[in-house]
Amino acid sequence: MIYALISVFAVSLVSFIGLLTVSINIDRLKSIIIYLISFSAGALLADAFLHLIPEISEQGLSAYSSIIILAGILGSFLIEKIINWRHCHLPITKTHVHSFAYMNLVGDSVHNFIDGLIIGASFLVSNTLGFASTIAIIFHEIPQEIGDFGVLIHGGFKVRKALMYNFLTAIFAIFGTMVALLIGGYTQDLTSFFIPFAAGNFIYIACSDLIPELHKECSKKITFGQTVTFVFGVLIIASLLLLE
Repeated sequence: MIYALISVFAVSLVSFIGLLTVSINIDRLKSIIIYLISFSAGALLADAFLHLIPEISEQGLSAYSSIIILAGILGSFLIEKIINWRHCHLPITKTHVHSFAYMNLVGDSVHNFIDGLIIGASFLVSNTLGFASTIAIIFHEIPQEIGDFGVLIHGGFKVRKALMYNFLTAIFAIFGTMVALLIGGYTQDLTSFFIPFAAGNFIYIACSDLIPELHKECSKKITFGQTVTFVFGVLIIASLLLLE
């Protein structure tokens, strides 16, 4: 239990990787954010199609899993509708945060909860498996958190608030580990629901929120840069398959 909690706390600290951008000039940061958006879109889709859905397939992909994926998409749609009902529908300003930034926080929270479940369940099997899973998740989280931080900044969050909210979503990993340690044998049932749900959530956020943002920039130079960073996001997540 102690090793599991220390490990998940270490994973949560990865959320502060956005601190690396603090030293970057704010104008320079704004100029590269659109590429962080495309990187994040590629990483989210790669995570859904190369990690989460294959994980479901190993457990036996069924109509139930497909329904949960669709539930994840529908759930994300309804959450964004609720956010928009409370939204002033004004252009992004210094005091206005776009709904897709909040949607990214929701998706990240679900994803981190699953990571916590995996860490807790792994340590229940053995310390070796637990540490191996922790290392894999840390490597997985680094590119994910870089993209997430860019999404929050582009969505209207100031740097400090983006870091704070990113860390708050990371705390869900700690909750996931505690749940896994407490309920033990029921962890498999939870992951069989949350993994396809997260896949649907990621697909919705990438295709409905992030990719439309990329289409707002139409120059050939920016489009080329977006394509390269999108593919890079996919390749980084795909390369983690070698670690797993």
